[in-house]
Amino acid sequence: MHIPENYLSPVTCAVMGAAMVPVWVHAVKKVKEELPAEKISMIGVGAALSFLGMMFNVPLVGGTTGHAVGGTLIALLFGPNAACIAVSIALLLQAVLFGDGGVLAFGANCFNMAFVLPYLGWAVYRLIVKTASGDKSAGMGRQLLGAAVGSYIGLNAAALCAAVEFGLQPLLFKDAAGLALYCPYDLSIAIPAMMIPHLAVAGLIEAAFTVAVYAFVKKTSPDLIYSPETPQAAPVRKSRVPLFALVAVLTAATPLGLLAAGTAWGEWGTDEIAGVAEGGSALGYTPAGMENGWELSAPMPDYSLEGVGEVLAYILSAVIGVALLIILFKLLSLALAGRNTKRPEV
Repeated sequence: MHIPENYLSPVTCAVMGAAMVPVWVHAVKKVKEELPAEKISMIGVGAALSFLGMMFNVPLVGGTTGHAVGGTLIALLFGPNAACIAVSIALLLQAVLFGDGGVLAFGANCFNMAFVLPYLGWAVYRLIVKTASGDKSAGMGRQLLGAAVGSYIGLNAAALCAAVEFGLQPLLFKDAAGLALYCPYDLSIAIPAMMIPHLAVAGLIEAAFTVAVYAFVKKTSPDLIYSPETPQAAPVRKSRVPLFALVAVLTAATPLGLLAAGTAWGEWGTDEIAGVAEGGSALGYTPAGMENGWELSAPMPDYSLEGVGEVLAYILSAVIGVALLIILFKLLSLALAGRNTKRPEV
């Protein structure tokens, strides 16, 4: 679902980036209002879980691959506004360091995975949970149902947005010969190509990932679960060892994501797209905007490192990504805590 560089026109990228600016401003403002510093530092763990979830590629219908995102999961733990920020920063890290998703397409990728997914997933979750009875066990079961349904719908809605963004390109941007300048697959191809595998497999993976981690956190660190009714309540101090242990286990297991053969739909390189067959025949050309477009040279493209084995490089990428996300949000929480500390009166 990571839209690569030059699949979208510069105009599309600019529009999507501009659309995300007010979302980011709103999210940052609300997080500062809703969460105490301790919970803001823990958003880094949520961002790390999202980052790791996106490294576990699984085979999808049609021979492509996909992955979980964890946007609804982070919304359940820290609120949808925090989820927006966490997934956005994880996506930025992936684009800049690992070439996973385009830098120019950053706004579009954030719109899909950091805006549509967590906010819609959270809304569906709340809709389901609000009908829960007062019985404690029934309430937990309804919460897990809400987490599953919300994350499934959220991921598929994000996939649909990506498919529409792909599919509009050949309708809006063509060269003098009538050939697509950017993504060459129109809506009639892009929507089913994206939605069938996400509805059939990827959405279920997202739901399973969300429910499993949410249930684990509910059991080991229940104070982290987001409550919009009492958002500023100071969390009861609980051991974070189980949660960090989960992050460590997932980090060590990331090479399992290498087992899925193939490429995610719409993420082919410029050297591949001419030979990709859709509708029974290969495309036969490379769109000019893709061939001559701008691209950042990532330090560890596709989570690889020259001279380092594939498995070790994948684990190293996971360690770097997780560490940077946790450190970044820890520093952010310290900065906010320092700014909110009142100077003593003289």
